[in-house]
Order: sequence, then structure tokens, then C-alpha cells
Amino acid sequence: MVMGVEISQLVDGELDQLHVDRVCTRLAEGGALDAWVTYHLIGDTLRQQADLSPGFHARFSERLAAEPTVLAPPLRRAQRPAFVAWAVAASIAAVGVVGWFGVRELQSPQLGPSAQLQAVDKVQAVAAKPANLVQINDYLLVHQAHSPATALQGVRPYIRTVSESGREAR
Repeated sequence: MVMGVEISQLVDGELDQLHVDRVCTRLAEGGALDAWVTYHLIGDTLRQQADLSPGFHARFSERLAAEPTVLAPPLRRAQRPAFVAWAVAASIAAVGVVGWFGVRELQSPQLGPSAQLQAVDKVQAVAAKPANLVQINDYLLVHQAHSPATALQGVRPYIRTVSESGREAR
């Protein structure tokens, strides 16, 4: 780092003759000539002293015009088949997941996990009064609308409700 500071001072003309000789000797021995060139380039750039040969711009423009134009297709088309393949795979996976849940829902019994079948004594059926039926049907309709078990069943729970409400009107 000390050598870098000394090179900078040498470029800026801030060293006396004794230090100039010592820094030049160290530059020749230490291989720090790249740093010397870099510091000169930085100084020329800061002072806006471009070291371009006369006619550089004209020669550069001619060479650029002589370059062949490359007409390459956009890269998006090359990437598009991979995108379509991933989209199709994701769609198939989504259909599989939805189908899996649907099949499981149809095959699973509508009992709770700890429900057990027990023998039931026969009881005589008693006909309910029509006023009680209306209250019970209204309760069932509200319960089915808010029940979390109907989230994946779609329209199926409402079919019976609609058919039952049609009987009440008769």
C-alpha cells in the first residue's frame, strides 16, 4: 500500500528528487509498472486528456460499419418449449391432486374418525308435527351452509335441501 501512495505522489509530482530515484528503482525491481500505468490512466482521465491517436473515431466507425449484422432470433422462442412443458406438467399435477381428493371424498364414509357401529334397539317411529319439520329443515339448511365439511363437496349437500324445501311448499 505504501508503494501505491508513493506512485500516486510521483505521478502528481509531489516527490523530491531523492524520493523520485528511490521510487523509480523500486518500480523497476518490484514489477509495479502496471500500477504506474493505471495511475497515469486515472490522471489522464481526470484531466480529460484522452490519449487517442488522430482519426481514431473515424477508423472505429469504419470498422464498426464493416462488421456483419447478426440476425439472430430472439432467445424467448428457444426457452418457450421448456416453459410450455412445465406448464403442462403443473396442470396435470393439479388435476391429479383435485381428482385424488375427489376420489377419497367419494370413497370415505361420512362418519367421524372415532365413530363405531353399535347395535340399536328398535324404536317405534312417531310422526313429527309439520311445524316442527319446518323448524328442523330451516335449522338443517343453515347448518349445511356453514358446515366446514361441505367445503370440498360442491353442490351435492344442497340438492337434498332444495328437494326437501320443495316438499314443504306442497
